[in-house]
Amino acid sequence: MRRLLFFSIFFILYACGPNTNHKEESKVYIQAGSWRGVLVPNDIEIPFIFQVVDNDNSISIQLINAEERIPLDEVQIEHDSIHIPMYIFDATIHARIENGRLLNGVWVKNYLEDYVVPFEATFGDIARFTSNSENSNASFDGKWEVDFISDEGVEKAIGIFNQREKSISGTFILQSGDYRFLEGIVDGDSMKISCFDGNHAYLFKARMLADGRIEGDFWSGKSWHQKWVARRNDDFELSDPYALTFLKDGYEKFEIKFPNTAGDLVDLSDERYKDKVVVVQILGTWCPNCMDETRFYADWYRKNRNRGVEIIGLAFERKADVDYASERIIKMKEKLGVDYEVLIAGANNPESKAEALPMINKLVSFPTTIILDKEHNVRKIHTGFTGPGTGIYYERFVEEFNLFMDKLISE
Repeated sequence: MRRLLFFSIFFILYACGPNTNHKEESKVYIQAGSWRGVLVPNDIEIPFIFQVVDNDNSISIQLINAEERIPLDEVQIEHDSIHIPMYIFDATIHARIENGRLLNGVWVKNYLEDYVVPFEATFGDIARFTSNSENSNASFDGKWEVDFISDEGVEKAIGIFNQREKSISGTFILQSGDYRFLEGIVDGDSMKISCFDGNHAYLFKARMLADGRIEGDFWSGKSWHQKWVARRNDDFELSDPYALTFLKDGYEKFEIKFPNTAGDLVDLSDERYKDKVVVVQILGTWCPNCMDETRFYADWYRKNRNRGVEIIGLAFERKADVDYASERIIKMKEKLGVDYEVLIAGANNPESKAEALPMINKLVSFPTTIILDKEHNVRKIHTGFTGPGTGIYYERFVEEFNLFMDKLISE
């Protein structure tokens, strides 16, 4: 596979900035259909699959992770270059188009300095991973107790995998959330799975040992790497997500006062929230687990908003800049169909979070949900979110949430 002189390409791509997304106005054609993309941080290849869709007058793209489809509908083409904004995230792929069937460029996180990862893609190569073995003689199917190992210690997780011959999909559930929709192959005694959602790129490789345990490696984004081990354990569970975050002693109420994207200050004493059950969602537009949770809350709110309930989002963004935060929140609300208020709570750093939320012990995870009754007393705080990629864990959360909301609304 060709390696990129990506700093030179990056300069060239930015020198010809995008000004159109109309196919007929560009001088180059990109083939519609299935593509295999590869991100190459530090000589590690993180593969993913995407679909290029011909919309007559424009091009759109779908990122594919197992059953998930993420629509990228702001694709811009100019001269021999394509620029692909990554959905709700402040990240972009810039690439040169070669003969309509090859892309060479970079994936950039715009909110971070020097976050540039080489990228390339090939049309028609729909295999995320290639296999070197005729048979898959190891079974990774089922539930696993996982230890992610780093210099800071061990982080516990649940691994859930669904294997069908050589194909495998699944995810890892951590206390803070999940790694969403992973998919790949079983190759002999080894497993390779990956995903790319626009803002996070994950690659897991593992080998089945003779005693049935798993040893593996995990790569994320530009530079993260850690070892992990796993053992089968159908009974293993993480800590109760409702027991990790709580009000500090001396605080009886959860109070907020933050601006919305129009600059208006919003707090719980406003008429809109008076005598209503309120769900406070702590999120960031950079957070894929928050994206999953926001999709759920947006749909739930549309169906239940007339029952005496409200949702308020508190967004902590990557920059301490109100205009930047407003731009990111507005885009997220448009893409995900959010009808409830999302307020600008501050920057995603420890000082800002502590200042904005002095009443809670610690913000352990994005997202975190705080549920208030009609008198705005804190009734539950849920840390993290197990999204649709977790299967039964997501279904369990939805059932518990609905039952508890029905109870509070009826009080």
